[in-house]
Amino acid sequence: MGERDSSNGDVPVTVDSAATGSVRAPDDGDSVVEGQVYDCLIIGGGPAGLTAASYLGRFRRRVIVVDAGQSRAKWIPVSHNCPGFPDGISGLDLLDRLRKQALKSGVDFVEDTVCGLHRDGADFIAQARSPIHARTVLIATGILDTLPDAPDVPDMIATGSLRLCPICDAYEVIDKRIAVMGPATPAMKKALFMQAYTGDVTVLVPDAPVELDAEARALIARAGIDVEKCMLDSVHPSGNQAGIRLADGAVSTFDTIYPAMGCTILSKLATDLGAQRDEVGNLVVDPHQRTIIPGLYAAGDVVNEINQIAVAFGHAAIAATDIHNYLSGTERS
Repeated sequence: MGERDSSNGDVPVTVDSAATGSVRAPDDGDSVVEGQVYDCLIIGGGPAGLTAASYLGRFRRRVIVVDAGQSRAKWIPVSHNCPGFPDGISGLDLLDRLRKQALKSGVDFVEDTVCGLHRDGADFIAQARSPIHARTVLIATGILDTLPDAPDVPDMIATGSLRLCPICDAYEVIDKRIAVMGPATPAMKKALFMQAYTGDVTVLVPDAPVELDAEARALIARAGIDVEKCMLDSVHPSGNQAGIRLADGAVSTFDTIYPAMGCTILSKLATDLGAQRDEVGNLVVDPHQRTIIPGLYAAGDVVNEINQIAVAFGHAAIAATDIHNYLSGTERS
């Protein structure tokens, strides 16, 4: 999605974002080598982390990826927005391909959660089931979407009646009946974006006073967007559509509902070391994906609110190349 609705970096989770399911762990490489000082520890096994791992492996660096198997990409039933896959690819298939590619370049994997990170001289030690010692660290921990507290949410995402990213897939709902649900201001922004795809857009806000100011109300009115109060957690499947209970008790149905309920940016591991966040909550990095902490890098959704696979690929290539050069420089000094 193009804009973050909310953020909070204080959740000590170490994956590329929340989702269900898991990628099958490979038979080899799924352990920490005792006594090994890795050139790079990558925290998070989503598109950014896995792409960076392949690059660094091909630079002949000793790399380990710590992944709890919770990448946000797993929510994707089929993406038609990922470069190179004109017929689409599922998130699970993409992650599996990226992991296999990294394994071919000699990357180590461990299924685990990093719960702390501290300096050891110029190096880093990560706290996991076994301590992991590395010369550099790439934070690819991503975000956690805030979703309705309803039991059918995973199934609705799988069928497309609930979608998370209009930049990714609004093209698939052209001329459909669409709703955006969440607090009024972020929902309004996303609803206005959706008007390029359909003229039938409704904003669904919580059953509480709507906080839109007069200017925003006028903008909504000019755009012809309806605003309805609803029970956010009442969202449910209705055939191939999404149903939701309105404040007056009626049930309204839509071809697709997009939540605009915010997210948590998983930046705590980095900020505990002194890395900076911007006003939205993204980790602040320079053009080479470096934080202000020497040897600490960040890539993917944890850095930029345009939560796109293509952006993650770009971040990863930039970060991995600079990590390799940074390591070469420290080896020469």
